[in-house]
Amino acid sequence: MELNEKKGILDTFKHDLPASIVVFFVAVPLCLGIALASGAPLFSGIIAGIVGGIIVGAISNSALGVSGPAAGLTVIVLSSISTLGSFELFLVAVVLAGVFQIILGSLRAGIIGYYFPSAVIKGMLSAIGIIIIIKQIPHAIGYDADYEGDLSFLQADGENTFSELIRMIDSITPGAIVICLVALSIMLLWETEDVKKHPVLKFVQGPLVAVVAGIAYQLVTTRFFTELALTEHQLVSVPVAENITGFFGQFTFPDFSYINQPQIWITALTISIVASLETLLSVEATDKLDPRRRSTNNNRELIAQGTGNIVSGLIGGLPITQVILRSSTNIQSGGHSKMSTIMHGIFLLVCVAIIPAVLNLVPLAVLAAILFMVGYKLAKPAVFVDMYRLGWSQFLPFVSTIIGVVFTDLLVGIGMGMGVAVIVLLRNSFKNSHFLHLENSNGNKHVRMTLAEEVYFLNKGAIANELDKLPPGSTITIDASRSVSIDHDVQEVIRDFRKSAKSKNIQVNIITEPSVKTGSNKSGENPHSFKKDLINA
Repeated sequence: MELNEKKGILDTFKHDLPASIVVFFVAVPLCLGIALASGAPLFSGIIAGIVGGIIVGAISNSALGVSGPAAGLTVIVLSSISTLGSFELFLVAVVLAGVFQIILGSLRAGIIGYYFPSAVIKGMLSAIGIIIIIKQIPHAIGYDADYEGDLSFLQADGENTFSELIRMIDSITPGAIVICLVALSIMLLWETEDVKKHPVLKFVQGPLVAVVAGIAYQLVTTRFFTELALTEHQLVSVPVAENITGFFGQFTFPDFSYINQPQIWITALTISIVASLETLLSVEATDKLDPRRRSTNNNRELIAQGTGNIVSGLIGGLPITQVILRSSTNIQSGGHSKMSTIMHGIFLLVCVAIIPAVLNLVPLAVLAAILFMVGYKLAKPAVFVDMYRLGWSQFLPFVSTIIGVVFTDLLVGIGMGMGVAVIVLLRNSFKNSHFLHLENSNGNKHVRMTLAEEVYFLNKGAIANELDKLPPGSTITIDASRSVSIDHDVQEVIRDFRKSAKSKNIQVNIITEPSVKTGSNKSGENPHSFKKDLINA
């Protein structure tokens, strides 16, 4: 048994280690970019990435989810720092937000995550894939005006996702295009069966080879072909401390002397709600991408995120959520367990402390190539075809979510998808409240209306519409024998129709059984009293 367990750990480790390295390289510019866009110290993004990897990764039971600073919180962070007046006061709000999240998890608020329809989650994943591809095109050609990790349509510089593509034409860098194409070629080669079956190469991830090639390219061109070398702003840019004292000097600590300010508590509550929603969305999406279809405990995840935010706030880090971009990179890089998440956090800590200069040799164009692959796998054309084949009830929320996320942001897009899903649900409920069977006997129309098991007030209009269309002299049998619950509003429609039917010479028959439980008991009426009224009205 012990041998099997050791073999299982080693088997997982050989997949988690290379995956964690790839996630680490992707996470570095994302952490820095989000910090820059948030108006916070650059190192605060790295701190959030480290805490999200090590602390949240250790507590969470999400097998493949990766946590860190989230692009969806940048606007909140930027405005909050300005409103509160200092980054130290903002850190107090981050700590309090973590406390609120732990409370939410303890109250089992994570159940909210189960109410997001599958079509909406799949739409979110496809939308993020599309956004990743579009947003990385400028970085792939050397135009790095916008920060890495930006997923919003409207950008801080006044541009948007598509106008950025026009502006980049005047800033094409041949060196960036060359290394991006080389990186893409390497990763495509690593997708072939020959490499996957190779006794040595199969243990090395293509994205990792691409990153090494990018570093080698920068070293060689800087020394021998300076015209093809990339400039500093086209590379990863990690803050470099001159000594250990300078490294620890980059940490910032909250100022709790102002904890009684109402605005700090309002900011904390806002962060906790938005961060929790983004986390639950990412958890649902990550679980769907997991090849083993493992399920994450949402309540434990909220507690893990809350703990991470407390720690991050105490040492000068940005707010943390689980993020789908890094999580999907982890999955597609072959991660098997949460050790890949934890190890990516350890790599962040060690590398920014010891070898930040090496990280600063990684071209952003190489990372763009890696993210191209991630984006394509999230938004494969086959996904659109599969959703279309499932019917309009699935396809409409799916497409609505994509449009919303691509042209606004994550939460607004999810809200649009949810809105369409609710409309589809109401429409189906409206249509499926009853079944009509028509018969003609000696020229007389006989209609049999069989009510569904659950008949809600939403079905009132459909049933009333059918009853109003009955011609004079017809006969209708309303069969409620299979109904478990009939809402009071529907009961009222049937009673009113029973009374008005006499003037139209319409004969009404109602079938019930003693076991039928109607919705009248919800309004305080006796079910048997309702049945008697319904039949004798």
